[in-house]
Amino acid sequence: MNIRNLIAEHIKSAMKAAGVPSKFQAHVAPSKNPKFGDYQANGAMAAAKGLKMNPRDLAQKIVDHLTLDDIASKIEIAGPGFINIHLDHSWLAHHIANISNDDRLNIAKKTAPQTVVVDYSAPNLAKEMHVGHLRSTIIGDAIVRVLEFLGDQVIRQNHVGDWGTQFGMLIAELELHMSEGEQAELALKDLESFYKQAKSHFDSDEAFANTAREYVVKLQSGDAKILKLWQQFRSISLSHNQEIYQTLNVTLNNDHVCGESFYNDDLPVLVEELKEQKLAQEDQGAQVVKLAELANKEGEPSVVIIQKNDGGYLYSTTDLAAIRYRVNHLKAQRILYFIDDRQSLHLKQVYTLARKAQFVPKETSLEHHAFGKMLGKDKTPFKTRAGGTVKLADLLQEAVERASNVIQGRENFSEQEMQTIANNVGIGAVKYADLSKTRTTDYVFDWESMLSFEGNTGPYMQYAYARVCSVFDKAEIDMDKHISTITIDAPQEKDLAIKIMRLPEIIEQVADDAYPHTLCSHLYELASAFMTFYEACPILKSDVSAEQKASRLQLSKACAKSLKLGLNLLGINVMRKM
Repeated sequence: MNIRNLIAEHIKSAMKAAGVPSKFQAHVAPSKNPKFGDYQANGAMAAAKGLKMNPRDLAQKIVDHLTLDDIASKIEIAGPGFINIHLDHSWLAHHIANISNDDRLNIAKKTAPQTVVVDYSAPNLAKEMHVGHLRSTIIGDAIVRVLEFLGDQVIRQNHVGDWGTQFGMLIAELELHMSEGEQAELALKDLESFYKQAKSHFDSDEAFANTAREYVVKLQSGDAKILKLWQQFRSISLSHNQEIYQTLNVTLNNDHVCGESFYNDDLPVLVEELKEQKLAQEDQGAQVVKLAELANKEGEPSVVIIQKNDGGYLYSTTDLAAIRYRVNHLKAQRILYFIDDRQSLHLKQVYTLARKAQFVPKETSLEHHAFGKMLGKDKTPFKTRAGGTVKLADLLQEAVERASNVIQGRENFSEQEMQTIANNVGIGAVKYADLSKTRTTDYVFDWESMLSFEGNTGPYMQYAYARVCSVFDKAEIDMDKHISTITIDAPQEKDLAIKIMRLPEIIEQVADDAYPHTLCSHLYELASAFMTFYEACPILKSDVSAEQKASRLQLSKACAKSLKLGLNLLGINVMRKM
């Protein structure tokens, strides 16, 4: 249940009854100060200005028609026309009891689900995944999980770089290794080194370079032998990526791979269509499109090259083909791209041209959800100490090792249990540190802060869940089967209950704007509210009545299930003990 939407519907109905035109909104938001209620409706002020009325008088008219008898214990008008709503304790308690016994926390699926295509991760198969792929992969996957949870049909698209001139060089290098008796899997064990070897051969050996150029032509023309070598290279590279995805606990797999090569046959067709529409024109032997819609300050149109003068194609051409496929074959109603902010102009050009060429209907949403860079402590792009690119596999291995050192000696766990906890804490810490930052900003990668058990961190959130579980363990009660009624009396109980009840509106907000840090912030507030509640409202002390104990356990259970659901939507595992 989305409380904000529920209250907004009642306010909107009351506004209509008070004679307020439908164009004016209720503007309901959580109150920032409990003394002003739990929610505030600010729509009366904007409506009063438009209707040339006194805002307090209009707010009173709205309240006179407002029926929140079961939901609110008190409704009051404050300031210039704020409508303050205090939620009823019994209403809250009833819904928390229902929530605590439902794995979905009574969060309904969409009444009108969409087909959503999400483009994320997209590594280049010529090289190993590095830290530059981290943000796209984990942010995209979090949004995919949220959308699927709410009922959308989500189609993941991993637009890998698996085509182009560099593959002639790589195939020639692979053939060279295999001719010397080396297995392809062994040759490609370290993709970074393999690429450097191939590039060195290409630059220093003219015969090798000529072979590589020849193989590009053969690859593009469908030569069976070269295609087989390319497929071997592609398959082994994808297996490296899949290991990373499994370690990261993201939901991508090989079924979601739809790389540049997939669109190869459509590229000449697409260029011809743009020429027929007189959108593409020849310029110095290349085919270009000039977009007046994206003109610079001098009025010069933005130029998009869709075919080079040597007949080759560019990312723009492939991305246009991908959009056409996603609209025509996948029937996408909403297409989300998680690509860093350096590609903003590129995607503006692609989106503008796709609309202009009528590849995309007006009702289909094209969205670029950009993100900033991951920086080192020196505020420059994150690198190794030697200044090289940090391999993602190495980063994740280090995260697990550091987590293992942090949790040593905490409890008497077996070696296997310790390894599982270290994996969950280390990977969760890296993911949460990223997801908890506003997506559009750069952030500093800091091992010490992200592995801390204090503050808004992954380990703290996992610990908060485990702490609730420990209450049930001490009470010797099965949290999964415990059922009872709830009473809410103390302010800390009410605050925790409201935080639990707010989760649906937060999840829906993340689905709309693709900012996962909003969910992280809410979960941190929820965990903090539980800690405050736990200190102020004893659960297992001898002087607590059986009814009060049962009620507070049920409230704790609802909190634990909310934390678990929220973290799972972020792709972060929780543990009952840690």
